[in-house]
Amino acid sequence: MRGVEYRGLARIEGPVVITERSRSVGFNEVVAVYDRADGRRLGRVVDMSEDWTAIQIFGSNAGLSAEDSRVEFLGKPMEIRVGPGLLGRVFNGLGEPIDGYGDIISSTCLDVNGLPINPYARTYPRDFIQTGVSAIDGMNTLIRGQKLPIFSGNGLPHNRLAAQIVRQAKIRSAEESFVIVFCAMGVKYDVARFFLDDFERSGVLANVAVFLSLADAPSLERLVAPRCALTAAEYLAYTKNMHVLVVMTDMTNYCEALREVSSIRGEVPSRKGYPGYLYSDLAALYERAGKIAGSAGSITQIPILTMPNDDISHPIPDLSGYITEGQIVLDRELTQRGVYPPVAGLPSLSRLMKDGIGAGMTREDHKDVSSQLFAAYSKVKQIRNLASIIGEEELSEGDKRYLKFGEAFEQKFLTQGEMENRSIEHTLDLGWSVLSALPAEDLVRIKQEYIDRYMKDAAGRW
Repeated sequence: MRGVEYRGLARIEGPVVITERSRSVGFNEVVAVYDRADGRRLGRVVDMSEDWTAIQIFGSNAGLSAEDSRVEFLGKPMEIRVGPGLLGRVFNGLGEPIDGYGDIISSTCLDVNGLPINPYARTYPRDFIQTGVSAIDGMNTLIRGQKLPIFSGNGLPHNRLAAQIVRQAKIRSAEESFVIVFCAMGVKYDVARFFLDDFERSGVLANVAVFLSLADAPSLERLVAPRCALTAAEYLAYTKNMHVLVVMTDMTNYCEALREVSSIRGEVPSRKGYPGYLYSDLAALYERAGKIAGSAGSITQIPILTMPNDDISHPIPDLSGYITEGQIVLDRELTQRGVYPPVAGLPSLSRLMKDGIGAGMTREDHKDVSSQLFAAYSKVKQIRNLASIIGEEELSEGDKRYLKFGEAFEQKFLTQGEMENRSIEHTLDLGWSVLSALPAEDLVRIKQEYIDRYMKDAAGRW
């Protein structure tokens, strides 16, 4: 039954209202709640039994009273209006325009929960996406259709890095349509303003659909915001055949909202108070990325999450790491030494990198150069630990060369300007340049033919 309306509420508990009627009501169904002045606010069914239904309201409960309020069950899930006018627009967490330009002119409305994708219909991600950031392109390559989160910490420049990726990311084939869907959850106003100003100043806003759920928005809106953004991305990818990069920040705020709603519902908490279904809830978002057979479009995700106390074993990064195909970890020590972007060399990983690099995709030497950089930087970490014990003057000449390499790697390869957009060829040339500080006999992970072809020029640049 659609449009069923009941008068009166059993009780009001903060953002949750309880009605004693629940006939023909479904979980997650959208509800309209009217106050005595006929003011309308939307809510969503979050729990039910045979005798009552719990509704969480998108907004304040100010003006509601148990006697004079009316509840209308709309008989449908939360939907968002989509159409060709999505790009260049700014929406709130419920998919409503907040940029002053009115609603999208379209009759197409889609369920924000998305449609399940048949696993058999998925195709393996393979195509390279160039972000213009050497630490990502060279060593943790992003592949079209991949889920590659950024693990950060409070005070680290993840917002600056996210804005840089939005400005610079592109498919190498110029003829392919590539657009961005940006979703911010629980962010402060100054952070939202930073992103909008950056997109406008750089001229990419016309190619971006922005969904903003600010810190003062209701918790339930933070849970809906990424679903609205991903629904818009699915429309652009699978209806308009575009390649879509979805950047979502901050997933920690999303999980905190999930914990708050779970607590209101009286659910038994799991690790650190988060609900036991945190894994499956995150998977429901992350698994909406990918490529589908028969569709020219694709969805690639870069979720950003801040690790509480920089703890990578915290439930949010821990579970995200299980679901996604790698992670880019930002390092506080590198930030304190002035390195931007402070991408940690060893904990960072892209599990799909091997399938999207090499001849015809990036360059033939990419895999070997990346592997050698990882191996050499790992040895640098060991030597630095040794030097902290015995002193740098006691190190061998070979170890000192590795320290020199480590310094060059961080200052020349990792460090770049926020407006510096490096091609993959430039990134790999920089890799050869810093590797030239090492003896040729130590480059055991690189084929000799590549050393002969690329090292001479690199040594000249050194």
